[in-house]
Amino acid sequence: MKILVCISNVPDTTTKITFTDNNTQFNTNGVQFILNPYDEIALARAIELTDGGNGSVTVINVGEVNTEPTIRKALAIGATDAVRINAKPHDAWFVAFQVSQYIKANKFDLILTGRESIDYNGSKVAGMLGELLDLPSVSIIKKLEIAGGNATVEREIEGGKEVLTIPLPFVAGCAEGVAEPKIPNMRGIMSARTKSLSVIEPVEVKTFSDVISYETPAPRGQVKLVSADDPAKLVELLHTEARVI
Repeated sequence: MKILVCISNVPDTTTKITFTDNNTQFNTNGVQFILNPYDEIALARAIELTDGGNGSVTVINVGEVNTEPTIRKALAIGATDAVRINAKPHDAWFVAFQVSQYIKANKFDLILTGRESIDYNGSKVAGMLGELLDLPSVSIIKKLEIAGGNATVEREIEGGKEVLTIPLPFVAGCAEGVAEPKIPNMRGIMSARTKSLSVIEPVEVKTFSDVISYETPAPRGQVKLVSADDPAKLVELLHTEARVI
């Protein structure tokens, strides 16, 4: 079985976010970048499914040369080989289109993504890939099993769980629960240096969005404490200040 895992290069969750050029560019100075945690989950499940010689796992990233340390980490975790599409990821549409063109030229049995990237939290790429490839697509799955030519996936829905059976190939956006992220060992780190990392140029595609500006969330206001013995005061504040009643 051939599995493709889409990975993103994202700022570490502890990063202090700032912007430059009149809030039109993300300031990368001093930022530690990591493999997107949800993509790590997808990669871990792909490795489990192909363990013991049952297939191969290719990771693909749309990014410039600065993303290669993250790609090498994915190889160290256990991916068979890697592809970098040499372009700055403009938006989810751009990423999905570039990846879809690679898949059309290199068939895979299963395409996995994380449920979302932790920088933009869009949850769009998996669905877009399914549409561009004319394949079934299921997002935010919590469980993934393969038997024969079919997959069984589990999703959380309001008030319960949804279990689906889907023929291969298909696209899935993986969430926590699908697998436990794997920590690369020394052998994996050493072997990652010699594993194939192909760099290909992007195809031309029309873009439909532009970033006008970024802004950080407004600082939190001060908390007002109201005595439990004075519910009337609480009602007054909710009415006059919070204006929720």
